[in-house]
Order: sequence, then C-alpha cells, then structure tokens
Amino acid sequence: MSFCFTASRLMKASEVKKLCAELRNDPALLLALELTVKQEWYKRKMASAPTLAIAQ
Repeated sequence: MSFCFTASRLMKASEVKKLCAELRNDPALLLALELTVKQEWYKRKMASAPTLAIAQ
C-alpha cells in the first residue's frame, strides 16, 4: 500500500523525515491516521453527493 503525504504547512526536510520515521515504526499510529483520513474523505464525498428526490 502506498501513501501520499501532504502537509498543511511548509515543513523542513528534517521534520518530514522525523514524521515518516514515526509512522513507519508505529503501525498502530499509521492505522489510526489512515482511518481518520478515510472518515474525512467519506464525509466530504457524502456532503458533495446529490440527494435523490422522489417525484410525485
């Protein structure tokens, strides 16, 4: 599985390396982060989905 890392702010290379090392060495943290991202993605997807109206 591959991940695309993006930052909400500018980071130094040392900060990025430290964050990547933490995620690589702690699978539980990576799983928690992945679930959080998937929940946010699902919320955004459902918010932008058109609603179905029943025509009478």
